[in-house]
Amino acid sequence: MNQALPTLTLKDFASDQEVRWCPGCGDYAILKTIQKLMPDLDTPKENQVFVSGIGCSSRFPYYMNTFGFHTIHGRAPAIATGVKLANPELDVWVITGDGDGFSIGGNHMMHVLRRNVDLQILLFNNEIYGLTKGQYSPTSQIGTRSPSSPTGSIDSPLSPCIVALGSGSTFIARSIDTEAKHLTQVVKRGHDHRGASFIEILQNCPIYNDGIFEQVKDKKIAPDFRVEVAQGEPLKFGKDQEKGIVLNRDSLQLEVVAAEGNEDKLLVHDESNKIQAQLIAAMGGPDFPVAVGVIYREEKTSFIEDVQAQVETARSSKGSLEKLLNSGHTWEVD
Repeated sequence: MNQALPTLTLKDFASDQEVRWCPGCGDYAILKTIQKLMPDLDTPKENQVFVSGIGCSSRFPYYMNTFGFHTIHGRAPAIATGVKLANPELDVWVITGDGDGFSIGGNHMMHVLRRNVDLQILLFNNEIYGLTKGQYSPTSQIGTRSPSSPTGSIDSPLSPCIVALGSGSTFIARSIDTEAKHLTQVVKRGHDHRGASFIEILQNCPIYNDGIFEQVKDKKIAPDFRVEVAQGEPLKFGKDQEKGIVLNRDSLQLEVVAAEGNEDKLLVHDESNKIQAQLIAAMGGPDFPVAVGVIYREEKTSFIEDVQAQVETARSSKGSLEKLLNSGHTWEVD
């Protein structure tokens, strides 16, 4: 008779390595949330693999008591794709940051999303290069003062969720490092999704970009600066849910209105609506709240499934390798 598997806990997924992030770094909160979530995923521990590139967030695999690879700058998506193709039974996670994932690794990120490879991609976005001492990153706001932009950055920042949407990602979500309950729910849904799951996590860097997300994290003011989107629910926010989001049918632009009296006009979140997802993902700044939650989801076969089907078709054809090699564009030289 088979012996029942032991019940796992957070401690089973915490490695014996000393955690070496700066005091107060948001990475600590994310690490603890993921370690706590792992036992609930109903996946064998030995099937979990964490792959990272280079950056503060990329130390993550050291602290997970699972299989893992600390790879090279920006190439984690490519290596993770190889791991998943070699063994589709594995649960493969990509841990990356805004610099690693969208600067040197932007090309790899785009293609892993386009292909819909069955990975869980967690992008820690602190809008700065932390490991290399505070240079501005692709997501840094205009005016960011840093060692590489002492008079203020003039680069227009990219939005990770907008880039993911444009790259064809089939699951796009956003959460916050210290919001453990919300982050757990979002990551769990991403894990259950078939295909590439892209989750942007707004993460504080207390050394080089402290407080950049304070408006969406401070309990006193956050209700006015973030809106939690949920399938089938109207977009309302504010301390008493007194404000809402509507779509102006003439300009096709979003507007903030008083929720009371506009109940029938409020935008209702539809995770399958790509156009709506683009508008919601782009919200922010002084005029709109930042959207957190599952922004877009699409059911589609994953790259891994398609490759497996192609391999099986090739195997079942029982064709001649010699004929295959000599077919097509061949010629003879007399």
